[in-house]
Amino acid sequence: MIDKIASSIAEALAGTPDGATVLVGGFGTAGIPNELIDGLIEQGARDLTVVNNNAGNGDTGLARLLKTGRVRKIVCSFPRQADSQVFDELYRTGRIELELVPQGNLAERLRAAGAGIGAFFTPTGYGTELAAGKETRVIDGRHYVLELPIRGDLALVKAERGDRWGNLTYRKAARNFGPVMATAARRTVATVHEIVALGELDPEAIVTPGIHVSRIVRVERVATQAGGFKQAA
Repeated sequence: MIDKIASSIAEALAGTPDGATVLVGGFGTAGIPNELIDGLIEQGARDLTVVNNNAGNGDTGLARLLKTGRVRKIVCSFPRQADSQVFDELYRTGRIELELVPQGNLAERLRAAGAGIGAFFTPTGYGTELAAGKETRVIDGRHYVLELPIRGDLALVKAERGDRWGNLTYRKAARNFGPVMATAARRTVATVHEIVALGELDPEAIVTPGIHVSRIVRVERVATQAGGFKQAA
């Protein structure tokens, strides 16, 4: 019987090796799998390469992971924001490497990894420092840069609902990078707020099929001071 439900985050993340490339879903603060990031901190893996759209906000979630000093390199599109002080300090003092990737290229490099595409040409970045050292080509009179896929050892994804086979649905904009990251990693762990019986998810609404998911863990929603629930909208 296929059952991908883990009893705890610690169980789901057990065995994550040092030196792993970790794909972390989320866009800004939407869809960030904070519980899984905290679990990775507790798990103890170090010398990590982290791929995310941003470089952390405030001092929680991804920023908290960076603050532990266990991230060697970050690959992202928007490393600097008003509250990216943790990354700023690490980068200015030479304690973290940065690979800056235009957002569309980041999404396509992840998608290429999941689709088995060896590389692709894109006009984005041509003629800039981002193209330094990369193959370029003129196609139909337009300049292109060769980009390689981004593959992960582990993907951390925040979903809304799932079943024991690992099929996932998402909530609105919290979907963002989750689906492509799930296909691009050797192992994908997802949190869900609700685990449902097989067949309860409408097949037409399933965004990430269970074949791409290794483990799922149910987590509670976080209550806010106003009495509502903190959601990744």
